Parts: sequence; structure tokens; C-alpha cells
Amino acid sequence: MIGGVRGWHAAATLSCVMLGAPAVGVTQSLPGGSTVPLRLAIQEALANSRTVADAEYDLEIARQQVREAWASVMPDVSGSVSYQRNLMVQELFFDPSAIPGGGGGDPVRVRIGSDNTWQLGFTVSQPLFEYGVFIGVGAASRYRALQEERLRGTTQEVVTAVRRAYFDALLAESDLRLLEQSVERVAQTLEETRALNRAGLTSQYDVLRVEVEYANIAANLQRVRNAVGARKRALLVEMGHAPERDIELEGRLDEVDPESLEVNTPENVDLIILAGIPGVLDSSLTDLLQVADAQRTDLRQLRANILLEEARLKAEKGEFIPRLSLFGNYSLQAQEDGPPNFFGENANQRTSSSAAGVRLEVPIFQGFRRFARVGQVEATVRQNETRLVRAEQDAANQVRTLYEAVDEALARARSQFRAVQQAERGFEIASAEYREGIGSQLQVTDAEVALRQAQFNYAQAIYDFLTARAQLELALGLVPERPGEFPVAVM
Repeated sequence: MIGGVRGWHAAATLSCVMLGAPAVGVTQSLPGGSTVPLRLAIQEALANSRTVADAEYDLEIARQQVREAWASVMPDVSGSVSYQRNLMVQELFFDPSAIPGGGGGDPVRVRIGSDNTWQLGFTVSQPLFEYGVFIGVGAASRYRALQEERLRGTTQEVVTAVRRAYFDALLAESDLRLLEQSVERVAQTLEETRALNRAGLTSQYDVLRVEVEYANIAANLQRVRNAVGARKRALLVEMGHAPERDIELEGRLDEVDPESLEVNTPENVDLIILAGIPGVLDSSLTDLLQVADAQRTDLRQLRANILLEEARLKAEKGEFIPRLSLFGNYSLQAQEDGPPNFFGENANQRTSSSAAGVRLEVPIFQGFRRFARVGQVEATVRQNETRLVRAEQDAANQVRTLYEAVDEALARARSQFRAVQQAERGFEIASAEYREGIGSQLQVTDAEVALRQAQFNYAQAIYDFLTARAQLELALGLVPERPGEFPVAVM
């Protein structure tokens, strides 16, 4: 069953291509008892994930902020129109003696305005040079790039979480299946022991020992069944579905051959090619570290954040630079006594004005506030650069650790497969000798326990291999973000 050390990697290269995956209908609700392959579980998670939806909303907010920033460099045009009915027209007292030659006398009341007043106005302003505004456009674009990377990282984390939850459930199913097989073997041994006891070939003590063993194993069945249910519920939650549904999974970890795709069932082939990067162990660690440095989402987010803070720093420094803008305005006013008549009918009742000019604003002093802001942003930039260095070191360590974990799990699977073969043969021999009366019941019990443990250890090694590959792909930043980007088997 186990081929060459890395034979399956070559097979994966030939039989797996990055094509658009066959369209699998997105289901908003899964019927009870439905079969959910890993590919559908990933697709459901991407379609229903609240975390992904939240990141998508953040990205949309960033897109709108870019539009808002561009609005700052465009003309600002505003208009207004108003009507006022003067219930009591204002009057002023005018002293005739204030006019040369006007003589004396009592103050004269002068009526100011009319019963109706209309006003219409337009204003236009256009920045010619405003350093901070143009830098703000670049900062908004960088913020959008940061949100795009966060969405990418969130999607990759959701895919990886679904993979792990799926493998967790499969491991629990393998544990249950192997335990049920063990119960069947012990039950068969118990029947044989009782038959030998009736024939006088074994003692009652041997029967009691097998009965105790059977009771101990059977008692664990419900615990393992509960574990399977808990893992499936966790998977449903990762998929964005209610956890009370009953689903069936595809694939068996205890039957997966990680080194020869052609000997696997189609369901197990899908597990292998969807777990992570095919042929990852054929790449050198140096190459993988370079890929992680370029593609890993947390590093890209930190670098995008540094660029964003640098743009903020330029914007703060731009507050020291003068601003130049054009402006213009036009206004129309009309007054009329009597009933309202929109803007009147007489040209003598209307008046208009207009103006245009250039405005230069020179910042002089604001109590060192601008200097403090520049200092804060500079410190933030240095802080993010320090965090980036630490993150790069952590990333290199994680990639190395996971690369070794994949290699170790594959080697352990190979070794455990041989152990399973030997344990199966040992159990057959011990059972045959016991039936022939030349072996002891204790040998049968030891052989059965060894077989059960070897089978579970193999399933555990396959689980560790698939999980480590999924985690390594996340650590490298290469997790596909859409269902159509996942590889499909072409057999």
C-alpha cells in the first residue's frame, strides 16, 4: 500500500490540476443525514461565514473611503435658495441732521426691506495645491489594500478551520469504527472461549477475563459516539449551519495511503489533494521561506499597515505647507411687497452679484500641535517596523516547524502502516493457535490490543499529516480563497 517515500507527490502533480472546481450548488440549509464532502464543507463555509462577511463589509467601507478621499480634490459646488415672509418689515430711525444740509427735526422712520424676500446663490471652490489632500487619496488607497489583505487572510483562516474541523470529525469516526471492529473481535474471541470452556479445554477464569475485556471496550462506545457527534457539530458551526443537523462525511483516515494516490478511493483522494499543497516536501525549506515572506497574510498586512502609517506621516507633515485654492460665487436677491410672486416680475426688484478669486492659506503656529502629531505617527511607524521584524522571525520558525511536522507525520504513517500489517498477522496467528489449543487466551488479548492501537496510531498519523499540510499552506499564505481555485482530481 505504501509506495516510495514521496511517490504520491509526483502522482499528485500529474493527476491534480488547478481547474475551476465543478459547480457545487451552494446550499443555505443542509437536509438531515446529507453527505458533506470536504469540498462542499469548504464552499459552505466561504458562503456562510459571518467572519468573512464582516471582512467584506470592512473592505466596502474602505472602498467608499477612497471615493470620499477623491472628492477632496474635486470642485466643491453648492447652491442655496430661500424665501422669507416678513410679517413685520423692519424699520430704522434716521436722524436728518446727520446729512449735511439736512436740517434738524424729528427722526425719520425708514422702512428696510419688503414683505417678501428671495435669495439664490451658488458657490464654487477648487483646490489648486493642498498637499494633505493629495496624500489623503493615497492613504485611502493603501487602507483599501490593507482591508483587501485582511479579507484574504480571513478567508484563508476560515478554509483552514474547516479543514481541521473536518479532519477532527474523521479522526473521531475512525476511532469509533476501529473500536467497533475491536468489540467485534473480542466478542468473537469470547464466543470461542466459551465454546472451549464447554469442551473442557479452557478454564472459567479465561472466560471471565475475556468478558471483562469485552465489557471494558464496549463501555467506551458511547463516549466515542458522543465525541463523533461533538466534532460534527463543530464542523457544522464552521460551515455556518445550525449544529443540530445530522451529516455524513466522506473519507476514512485509517484507509488513506498518503504516498500512492491511485490506490485510494475517490473520497480519500479528495482528502489528500484538498488538505494542502501537493508535493510540499519536494520543495526546499529555503524556497518555502521565501514564499512565506512574500505571500503570508500577516506579514503582508503589517507591511501594508506600515505604508498606511507612512502616508499618514506625510499627511501630517503636509499641515505645514500652504494651501492654494480658487473660489467663486454668484447670488441673486429679490424683494417685493404684497402677495408672494416668485422673484417678482419687475427687474428693478432684483439684484445680483458675483465674485471670483484665489485664496492662499499659510499655517503659522498652532501651539506645537502639528509637531506632536508628526511625532506620534513617526513612533507608530517605528513600532510597526519592529513588529514586522518579530513577525518575520515567528513566520520562519512556524514554517520550519510545520515542514518538519509534515515530514515526520509522513514517516510515522509509513512506519505505522507496517505496524498494522504486522499486528493483523500477529492477531491471526494468536487466534489460530488459541483455537488449536496451543496458545493462551492472554496472547489473543495482547494481540488484539496491539492491533487496535496500531490501527488507531495509523489513523492518527494520517490526521497529523493532513492537518500539518493544511497549517503549512496557511503559514505560507497559499490557501485558495474561492472554491474554483481548489485542485480537482483528474484520474
